[in-house]
Amino acid sequence: MFPVLRLSAQLTRPWAASCLLQRALSPSLARPALSFSRAFHPSLPASATLNQATRRKAPQKIKARKSPLLEGNTQKKGVVSQIFIGKPKKPNSAKRKIAKVKLTTGKTVQAYIPGEGHNLQDHSVVLIRGGRTQDLPGVRYKVVRGTLDFSGVVGRVTARSKYGAKRPKQQ
Repeated sequence: MFPVLRLSAQLTRPWAASCLLQRALSPSLARPALSFSRAFHPSLPASATLNQATRRKAPQKIKARKSPLLEGNTQKKGVVSQIFIGKPKKPNSAKRKIAKVKLTTGKTVQAYIPGEGHNLQDHSVVLIRGGRTQDLPGVRYKVVRGTLDFSGVVGRVTARSKYGAKRPKQQ
């Protein structure tokens, strides 16, 4: 029964015809009747034509998020657990201030402290935003100045909105 089914299945597939002819011509290649091995290649060639390839849409690539721990939010609140000084990558030389912040989600993040001088210490509540510091490897976040426990830069005249500084009094 099984050889008959297998033979009828092979006859319906055109690419199996050459294997059947070889078996019929040389009895030494014939296999026993109870063998369930396939006499043909298991799959057809799967290449698209040029027309199909050009008309088909390219698969969309999923972009990796640059600040994944914000979870799609613009800012997250957190508590400073440590403040330390980092050194930048090769051509630059400075002492960059970095804060280790534990977010409300429970994850810990290294965030750059922008501007000159700061009043941050352990257990300060701060706001974190995305934006990497180019010459500090592994630092993908920045602390927002002028919010919660973090004061703005004193005496800042230009680009004040980035550093949480008020407009100086006019005399």
